[in-house]
Amino acid sequence: MLYKETPPSFMKYQSLLFFTFFTINILPAQINMNKGFKLLENGSFKEAKLFFKNTLNEYPNNKTAKLCYGRALGLSGNPEKATTIFTNLLKKYPNDFEIQLNYAESLLWNKQYNEAKVYYKKLIIKNDNSFPATLGYANTLSNLKEYKEALVFIDKALTLSNGNKNALLSKKYIRLGYAYKIQQQEEYKKAILLLDQNLKDFKNDSETLVSKANIYVLMKEFDKAEKTYKNLNTTNRDSILSLNGLALVSHLQNDDKKALKLSKNAIDRLSTAIDDKILKKETIERYIQALIWNKKYTQAEKEIKKLQENNTSADWITALGASLNMYKGNYKKSVNFYNSILKSSPNSFDGNLGIANAYFANDAFRDSYKATEKTLKIFPNQKDAVSLLKKLDQKFTPFVEEIVNYSFDNGDNTAITSNTKISLPINTRLSINPSFEYRKTDNKTTQNSATATSLSVGITYQLFSNIALETNITYQNVNATLNDYQQFLGAFRLKLKPYVKQNLVLGFQRKLENFNAELLGRQIIGNDYFVSYSINSNINLGWFGQYFFTSQSDGNTRNLLFSSLYYSILEKPTLKTGLNYQFISFKNQVPTIYFSPDIFNSAELFLQLTKDENSVQKKQWFYDLNGAVGYQFITNESKQLTYRVQSKLGYKFSDRFVANIFNQYTNLASATASGFTFTEIGLRLRWNFFKAPIFKRPQ
Repeated sequence: MLYKETPPSFMKYQSLLFFTFFTINILPAQINMNKGFKLLENGSFKEAKLFFKNTLNEYPNNKTAKLCYGRALGLSGNPEKATTIFTNLLKKYPNDFEIQLNYAESLLWNKQYNEAKVYYKKLIIKNDNSFPATLGYANTLSNLKEYKEALVFIDKALTLSNGNKNALLSKKYIRLGYAYKIQQQEEYKKAILLLDQNLKDFKNDSETLVSKANIYVLMKEFDKAEKTYKNLNTTNRDSILSLNGLALVSHLQNDDKKALKLSKNAIDRLSTAIDDKILKKETIERYIQALIWNKKYTQAEKEIKKLQENNTSADWITALGASLNMYKGNYKKSVNFYNSILKSSPNSFDGNLGIANAYFANDAFRDSYKATEKTLKIFPNQKDAVSLLKKLDQKFTPFVEEIVNYSFDNGDNTAITSNTKISLPINTRLSINPSFEYRKTDNKTTQNSATATSLSVGITYQLFSNIALETNITYQNVNATLNDYQQFLGAFRLKLKPYVKQNLVLGFQRKLENFNAELLGRQIIGNDYFVSYSINSNINLGWFGQYFFTSQSDGNTRNLLFSSLYYSILEKPTLKTGLNYQFISFKNQVPTIYFSPDIFNSAELFLQLTKDENSVQKKQWFYDLNGAVGYQFITNESKQLTYRVQSKLGYKFSDRFVANIFNQYTNLASATASGFTFTEIGLRLRWNFFKAPIFKRPQ
């Protein structure tokens, strides 16, 4: 995953939150356990376990040795056995407060937080001035995510033992946990205030700074995130943490080259870093991600293979392979990678959210819904999962779209068109799409006019993730100066994805030539048989081709071939340039009725800049600017210079309502006829008239 929210880890300090010091005067004079006490105090729990086991071999009934052996067991990874030892001691010494404290702590080791809460509460009632009991209760509340009350008791513990390092450390992690909880509720400013309190007590604390920077990333305040990550740069270890964070911020600011440079710097520093396996893993992971962001797929694949040779079963390495294939467009392979992660780690964040995204990208929307819901059950309110669920809902929320445009050309043709479309997704596969169109055309020179009204019902059905069907039936009524009539039209499209990053469309459509009033009056109907194919690559090159064969009701036939080869210069916003070629040929030439050359060729160079409406947040602008210049060749005529400008500017008022204006200006003959110039301006409105899909989310 590119970015994931991670809660602060409590595991690394829980065992050191507090330590019960024992009185030595209860021991027989001949027993010296000072060495064992020091081993416990220094965190050498395995050595302490062996020491007290040997002591118990000589003194099997010694209470203090049993107590210390239980602690050593619990803190070295055997908490269940430790609890058993403390339970047996309590049977013999039921009122021993020191044993009770250790038993309570063992409940924490065993993650029995609810039981620990009840038990610690009894101990505090018994002795409300007990520092270990108060501290233990605060940490129990923290583990139960009851942070507000945990802060009350950690402050009380600090009044009982002013400046106690373990209590201060607990307070730090309680604040981190509380800030994370508030962050999930999107109360970012409140979370920042908590973290700032931590930084007063622990100046330049790396965990706090990372948490603070993560919140700035979520707020999209990248300048503040960058500044916070730079404040980490105090030790060699922290400098690597800083570079990893700065690389992510650069990526989110669409500067992937800088991200790779920063990440490479972090990799170079690893050799001089302290032996920190987690930091090493995170740094290598960020470096491979940066390679992927920069489309250096071959190099990224080599790095992943190197990791697999040494660590074949690591889920994070598998997740990198899945991410690589997501960027390469091989979504099915990504699904397989994520499934592999989920087999070994069913509750993996990378596995669950990763497969949800992979399903979405592969148009397996039902599976994406299920995987996203599962992710949110495991990670409640996780921002990326919430965002994906929102994206799924928006895709299947019913909407109404209105497009109104006005066009004119230098042949005195004018037209006003209004098209109203409603989309009603019944489920993730089936959508019903009724629409109504009104078109009025006039010609001041010929005095011809025509009005056409059309009522259509369309159905879209997705058979599989790589196969979809689209069909519609249209009833049309035409009132023209030359003729009045009614007719049925229709279309059928079969959409296929035969290979990675390739799309094939096979179709048929029966349509009416309606460019101007005279054509509408002549009732010329064309039957189009067409095929289109598009190929995208991982080297920024792409190609689109389309071929139409049309048989017309006036006995004419047409062949149309269009081909476009393009190169992507930028991704955000999208900037493309390329070459378009078009060929048209009619069997019969009827130039007085419509443009029908024997042979027509055109070639143009184009440049397109796009910020898509699906890529912007609410209250943001989106746009599209497409300009082209070239030549057209009509039968035996000399070449003619052509130009074309298309533009769109829109605003996303909310997640439910967008609007944009658009225009087109061209002199390309295929748009109208040879020597014509054509202009169109229009307005588009789209409104999701429900807040969510009308069907129940797949579970």
